[in-house]
Amino acid sequence: MAVYKIVLIGDEILREKAKPVKSVNANITKLLDNLADTLEDAKGAGLAAPQIGVSKRVIIVDVEEGLYEMVNPQIIKATGQETDVEGCLSIPGLIGDVARATTVQVKYQDRTGQEKSLTAKGLLARALQHEIDHLEGILYIDRAVNIRKINQEDV
Repeated sequence: MAVYKIVLIGDEILREKAKPVKSVNANITKLLDNLADTLEDAKGAGLAAPQIGVSKRVIIVDVEEGLYEMVNPQIIKATGQETDVEGCLSIPGLIGDVARATTVQVKYQDRTGQEKSLTAKGLLARALQHEIDHLEGILYIDRAVNIRKINQEDV
């Protein structure tokens, strides 16, 4: 098990556009495993490779529907809009209200390199958009309004 330190706001890698993965190989599957271990340890909903200091287009999301692992994810369709509260493991102690699409279709490769497509709604759609933003160097606070410190009522 490899639990990595999560990169915090202020680190330049969080503002860089992550590099595409040329081929899914043992290094990428190990990265997926390390992301999963780190996410489980941090008790978060999703994690992007740049958040552990790796500039690769790789994300994982787990919002109690099982673990989704995505290499080179791309949103190819987004519909609807809703605003909800978001936070981020790289920005501890803060939350904000973010408008996101209610439904997204994402094209990606799985851990075997196979092309896949997923249509997601609700919290899964929100988490995917949040993590894919990380690959573009975009943080939720760039899109958020009403950014505030986490209070006990918010937990």
